[in-house]
Amino acid sequence: MRRPTLAMRWLMLALCAVFAAAQPAVAQEILRDSETEKLFADMSKPLIQAAQLDPKNVKIVLINDPEINAFVAGGQVVYIHTGLITAADNANQVQGVIAHELGHVAGGHAIRDDGAKKATGISILSLVLGGLAIAAGAGEAGMGAMALGTQVAQSGYLSFTRAQETSADLAGASYLTKSGISGKGSIDFFKKLQNQEYRLAIYATDSYARTHPLSSERIASLTQIYSKDPAWNRPTDPALEARFQRVRAKLIGFISEKQSVLRTYPASDTSVPARYARAYAYHRLGEDEKALVEANALLATAPKDPFYLELKGQLLLESGKPAAALDPLRESVAVAPDQPMIQAMLGHALIATEKNDLLPEAEKVLKASIGRDNDQPFAWYQLGTIYERKGDPARAALATAERYNLEGNAKFALASANAALRGIPAGTPDYLRAQDIAMVSKNEVDRKKGKKDK
Repeated sequence: MRRPTLAMRWLMLALCAVFAAAQPAVAQEILRDSETEKLFADMSKPLIQAAQLDPKNVKIVLINDPEINAFVAGGQVVYIHTGLITAADNANQVQGVIAHELGHVAGGHAIRDDGAKKATGISILSLVLGGLAIAAGAGEAGMGAMALGTQVAQSGYLSFTRAQETSADLAGASYLTKSGISGKGSIDFFKKLQNQEYRLAIYATDSYARTHPLSSERIASLTQIYSKDPAWNRPTDPALEARFQRVRAKLIGFISEKQSVLRTYPASDTSVPARYARAYAYHRLGEDEKALVEANALLATAPKDPFYLELKGQLLLESGKPAAALDPLRESVAVAPDQPMIQAMLGHALIATEKNDLLPEAEKVLKASIGRDNDQPFAWYQLGTIYERKGDPARAALATAERYNLEGNAKFALASANAALRGIPAGTPDYLRAQDIAMVSKNEVDRKKGKKDK
């Protein structure tokens, strides 16, 4: 099986490298994808507004983890595991999860630090297991969390109160109501989580013996609230649901074993989700001709779909045909100029042709990409390549410093920033940026050195 490249449509990054302000699981990866992030933004926007939060400040982030889980950490970031997306039957179920997590965000439910190490996240699994504390010598609670296989805490512990969970429940319900979104998905997903509870046998006959109510009680309580809402029998917008099924299928195709993908989406299934899933599964295994057949079939149904165009461009680029990838990627960017990761892929393809006359276009498109979304280490890497080819080692070093800074590699970021400072004119914006990276990176290097010296 071929290892996915950094240019792939699903862009894998270390979690700590992208959201430095909230680092709940440095060993985990996030998956970045233009279509998925747009879907998350659109399906969560009314809920975020109902929570009186700014959609520009709230991020919904996908983590590459098979557990059915979601959590929040410091700030306004909701982390969703891939296992939750693949386990969900529909978009409404995911909206129910997001609504609950936004209840924690809006409620300011930062986890208490009672003398233990700093806590790092609030988990959707607390909906079922509730109040598991992970700390040194935490006993049965810590063992339960470890058995569940979650990785939502590092050097910390989870400590929740009944009040916080109940508050998040009620807040999430109010957000769904204000948004005109049915709570049926929330209830259905609760029932899925009950299976986790029964599987691990972590439950008690008296709910007050636990930090949180039993899930059956919460289901009954929330059902009473949701069933009275005018939106109870309102279906999810068909277009949004179709988009969710596309994203879910491509995720399955990207992370699941090929035979599992083909069992779920057999060749006889010619639906959009099925073709999406098979295209990614074939591509991962180097069966690019089969993958292109699926991509072309998708484009036959919607020739101007930017994500189908992106898929075809990616398949061609990563099968060693960067020149052939240019037309679909250029068209994708033209149709969806607000998608920075598609722009970054086009920049990559332009550079990969090794034609110097295409470097100005590559530089322009990469700068536009980074201008819209700075959190793209691979785009900075590509930009650095352009500066090297242009004979500008100082700005190549600055681009490299940006890349390492995003990847959380303070030592290399510091070295690259210092190299940039030696060649960039003092007082210019680029010089000041290199200074900023050097200062932050040096502080981090010194902090780590101090820890080792203790």
